[in-house]
Amino acid sequence: MAQRQKRNQMANIVLEGGAELHLGDCKDVLAGFPDGCVDLIITSPPYAERRKNTYGGVSPDRYVDWFLPRSEQFLRVLKDTGTFVLNIKEHAESGERSTYVLELILALRRQGWLWTEEFIWHKKNAYPGKWPNRFRDAWERLLQFNKQKHFCMYQDAVKVPIGDWVSHRLHKLSANDMKRTEPATGSGMSRNVSRWVGKETVLPDNVLHMAAECGNKQHSAVFPEALPEWFINLFTRQGDCVLDPFMGSGTTVAVARRLARSAAGIDILPENVKLAKSRVAGVARDLFPVPKKKVAFA
Repeated sequence: MAQRQKRNQMANIVLEGGAELHLGDCKDVLAGFPDGCVDLIITSPPYAERRKNTYGGVSPDRYVDWFLPRSEQFLRVLKDTGTFVLNIKEHAESGERSTYVLELILALRRQGWLWTEEFIWHKKNAYPGKWPNRFRDAWERLLQFNKQKHFCMYQDAVKVPIGDWVSHRLHKLSANDMKRTEPATGSGMSRNVSRWVGKETVLPDNVLHMAAECGNKQHSAVFPEALPEWFINLFTRQGDCVLDPFMGSGTTVAVARRLARSAAGIDILPENVKLAKSRVAGVARDLFPVPKKKVAFA
């Protein structure tokens, strides 16, 4: 009885600064959330046949059937202008790659999601090893899904320095550089080089170069804070709501709180909720975020 009461007390923890932590299966917990209340869902679910000691493992053959009831709730609670980012990577077994991630993408499209983009997380410190027919995994997928073609995106928040190439390339422009010109290769990718004059920052590409988290020994699968931070800056602004339905140690919730967003995290393990509570409660909020220009795709 005492253990049950303790579990119920942990079932819904409200922290200062607009952060909520929930204990339970996200499929069940989200059933109590209102429609269209979340601006961004970013999460890394348990991968198929991985971390059996932590999550019990889900076989590749039934992974899609396991995931779809949960993504159905994601679809319901996400705003029409919101974004869902899924961090996942298929494994190799018996000499070939599993196809469950590809099958999941197709199933999510049938469920009503638009597969808008795919980002690659390049792990700069991928664990070394030796295999007879492949090399080490040094990247993971970050799949972007939306409910419609018009969604909120704040591109200025993630711009990067234009680079040193401008000092010699734009030093002296030719006549062709001053107008939109077709390339000699015939690729059809026309450009006007003069438009780069005076620019200090540009939009990044879709490959994120970040080291994996190695210092957190209390959880078996922790991604770096920079990963959710990049997507939170790109797809939300101050006061928006961020959800991580497979919260783990609370990285996404902690980053969202620091960036002055409201956040909700869900996890099925009491020890993860306890860890996330301790971690999120000590985060200072950034009360002076950089203003962001809203960009919505047509």
